[in-house]
Formats: sequence, structure tokens, C-alpha cells
Amino acid sequence: MGEKIKKAIGIEGTFKETVVPMINYCYTNIFLGGAGYIISMYFSIFLTKVVGLDIRYAGFITMIAVVWDGINDPIMGIITDRTRSRYGKHRMYLKRGIPFVFVSYIMLWNSFGLDGENHPYITVAYFLFAYVLYKTAYTIITVPHTAMLPELAPEYNKRTQYTSVSYIFNSCGMIPSYIILLILLSVFGFSGGLTRESKTPFLIAGVLLATMYSVAIYSTFKLVKEPSSLDMKTEPLDWKLAIKEYIDVFKSRSFRQYFSVSFFWEMARSFYSTTYIYYVTFLANQYKFYPIFNTFAGVFETAAFPLNYALTMKHGKKKCGTIVTPFMILGLAIGLIVQASQPGTPKATYMLILMLLGVIFYPFGMSGIGFVCNNVFPDLTDVDELITGRRREGVVSTCNTMVKQVTGGINTFIVTLILGGFGLDTKSESTEFVQQSDSAIFGIRLCVAVIPMVCALISYILLRRFKMTKDDHTMIRAAIATKHKYGSVTLTPEEKECCEALTGQKFENTWLGCDNDESQGHTLDKDENGNYIILIEKEAEKKAIMENV
Repeated sequence: MGEKIKKAIGIEGTFKETVVPMINYCYTNIFLGGAGYIISMYFSIFLTKVVGLDIRYAGFITMIAVVWDGINDPIMGIITDRTRSRYGKHRMYLKRGIPFVFVSYIMLWNSFGLDGENHPYITVAYFLFAYVLYKTAYTIITVPHTAMLPELAPEYNKRTQYTSVSYIFNSCGMIPSYIILLILLSVFGFSGGLTRESKTPFLIAGVLLATMYSVAIYSTFKLVKEPSSLDMKTEPLDWKLAIKEYIDVFKSRSFRQYFSVSFFWEMARSFYSTTYIYYVTFLANQYKFYPIFNTFAGVFETAAFPLNYALTMKHGKKKCGTIVTPFMILGLAIGLIVQASQPGTPKATYMLILMLLGVIFYPFGMSGIGFVCNNVFPDLTDVDELITGRRREGVVSTCNTMVKQVTGGINTFIVTLILGGFGLDTKSESTEFVQQSDSAIFGIRLCVAVIPMVCALISYILLRRFKMTKDDHTMIRAAIATKHKYGSVTLTPEEKECCEALTGQKFENTWLGCDNDESQGHTLDKDENGNYIILIEKEAEKKAIMENV
């Protein structure tokens, strides 16, 4: 790799030493990006148009699965943080989760002849079981995979690079998954609309995608190396204490800020993604262009990555969000004015152009806050350690996963209640356009534009108030390393103030500040440029030099 390119993207060392480990870790993101993407685009309408369930039953399935997700995520976090294995605390669960991923994803797209209209309760029970199984599989993979990152990439810029590569691999999962399903729908003659006869392409897609995702997860398990945790000491499990562990995560002001930003961003995203297919089909009468719209969306979300990465590396992690997110709000606003029109008329052309602009602006802008959340999250583990004195990647990772999963699922249920309550007709067997009532159109517009715009604006405002900078993060990591080595650390008043701003607690109430004999403490080392030197990194560098000698 050319030196100029490496300098531009902030990579030090050879390709094999730096980029290859990132790629190995991010293979699993093909599953994380692709599986959920297809579910968000098609699962709701698959249940209503293909299986024949009432839209509110479809929402009920999602809600119950999400309740279970809220239970199993913390359990998985506790398990991973207490796992002793030669494979490490996290990596072994990637292999164990593969059979669950494979089976559950096939079940999601196969009704086994069940008819939601004639046998609604049996059909609901089956898909509820399938979705709960999938959510379990997702948790088994996601929580350990996310928790690995702070250990694999302890440095601020390196974490940005890891999350940036993961962002690319999310797209590598989304685009092929969508193309596979699109091709199958076209081959079987259902590209113009879905009916009760559309089951076969979904079943084949489920098998192919389940296989692709399983191979991707196994690749990460096989290629990523994690230190053995066999020597790790664990205390007897106290469930009351375990619950308190999760509550204590919210003591961190940085985590609360992150949680709020991520929560409202996920609300905006999930309302829009759940409603979008109904918006294209029933409000705009443009279902035949649905594949084109999604292609544009994928291209422009991916196209935003270089800008997000450049802004992050040059100006800090939240800069890309504050600059790019307004495009998301603009894209959502277009949903307020799009109307159904007669094909072939000037109005239809005008509406089509507006919708294309929407699927350009929205994903481009959405990627901003999404990129920020992915990059900020690993740093929260360090703030948590500043408070507790312990590495709790599993607990913090679980809270992060719960934000995305629980919020998305509950919002999907709310969308189905709103659309069903406003009278949306999704059960017609016709492949042609079904005229919807004025109230149904209002419900679609409310869910695809109004609510997402409000949530995106709130998320944007909260993001601007997020405080942690690169220098702040480097300082607390240096302070933590020093405290671990010497048992005590001496900080300047400015450094203490920074710690208090990040944690939201008095310095003396944190692990870093309690039982701290400053007379015996060690001040933080800095280089000739005034940058903090992290003790463990300095010692690792010394060790490497001695080994070379």
C-alpha cells in the first residue's frame, strides 16, 4: 500500500498487520448488515401479502420477539463476561450461534403451507417461534462480536478504522442479500407485486442467505484471534448484582448521551424502513420502481462512507453526524408531498423524481449519525472502566444492542398499529394498485415522514451536545493504565474536570479517584508535542524493541 494512501487514511504498518485483521473481524458484519436489512424491507409485507396475516398480527409477532430480545441480551452479556475458554470470552459464541442462524433464517421465510387468513393463530404461533429463534441467534452472535472490538482495537483512531471497515461489510451484506431476493422474485414472476403465490422465491432466498451468513460468521471465528480467558477469575453469579451491573452502565453521562442519540436515530430509521414499502406501494403507486429505489439507497449510503471517514479522522467522531444528518431530514420531508399519480403523466414524472431525491438524501444523511454511533460505542467501555475499574465489554455491548433491537422492534409494532388503526388494506390478492382511504394515506405519511423527521431532529440536537473528543479519550485511557499499574494516579484540575464531564460524577466517587493517594500517584506522561502517552502502549513498544534487539 502506498505511503501517501496509508497516511491519508491513517494506517500505520503493513497491509497484513493492519487491514487484514479488520477484514477478518468484519466478515460477521455481512450477517449483521444483510439479515436485518432484508427483514426490515420485506418481513412485514411478507407476513401480510404472502402469508395473509392481518397487519396487526404481524406487529404482534415483532413485539413479542423484541420483548424476548430485551431479556436474552443482558443474559448473553453476563455469560460472555464470565466465559472461560481457550478461544477467549467472546469468539467461541460465533461458532455456537451458526446453527441457530441457519435454521431460524430459513424458518422466517417458509410458512410450510400455513395460511394466515384461514388459520391465523397457528400461523402467528409458528412465525412467533421462528422470529424468537432468530432473535436468540442474533444475540448469540451480536453481543460477543461487538464486545470483542474494544480489545481488538484499544486506540481511538484504530477503532474508527475497524468500525469503518465494518460499515463497508454491512453494505457487503445488504446489497448481495437484496440482489439475491430481487433476482428470485423476478425469475418467479413476482417483481411487479407480491401475492399468496410468492412463497417459493422467499424460501429459496432464505436458504441461500442463511448459508451466506453462516459462512461469514464462521470466517470471523476462524480468522480472528482472541486471548485465552482460562485464567480469568470469576465470582459466583449474583442475579441481583447482575441486574445492578446493567443499571450502573447508565451512571455514565457519556453513555446516557450516546443512548439518547442512538435511541431517537433508531426510532427515525425503524419507522421509515418499516413503512417505506407501504409508502411506495399504496401512497405513491410506484411498486415497480421499488427495486430501483432500494438500489439508489444502498449506493448513496455506501457513497457517504468516505466522507464520514474523512470527517471523523480529521475533525473527530461526531463531526460527520452534524454535517451529514440534515440530508436525512431533507429526504424524510419529501414524504410529506409525494402523492399517487396516473402513470405516464407529467405529475407522475415529477413525483418519481421527488422519490428518487428522497432515496438519495435519506440514506446519505442517515449514515452520518449511524457512523457516529458505531464509532463512539467502543469508547464508552473506557468511560465505564473509569467509573468501575473493570472491563465490562459484554455488559456495555448488551446495552448498545438493546437500543437497536428493542427500539426497532417496538417501533415496528407501533407502525403496524397505526397503519391498521387508520384502515390500511394489505390483504387484497390483487397485484395491481389498491386504492386506499384518506385516513390510511394519512397514517402512512405520519409513519414514513412526520414521526421520523421529529426523531431525527431530536437525535441531531442531542448529538451536537455530545462531549467526548479524541484528546479526552486518550487522557482517560492513559489515566486508567496508570492507576492499574501504580494503584494511584495524580491528575491536574483540568484532567479531573474532564473526567467529571464524561462520567457525570464527582471525581472522588469514581474508581479512578477513590482510594487515591495522590502523594504516591503517578502523573500522566506526555510526548514532546504535549500528547498523552498511554502507559501500556509505551511498555508494549519497549518490549517490542527489546525483542528486536
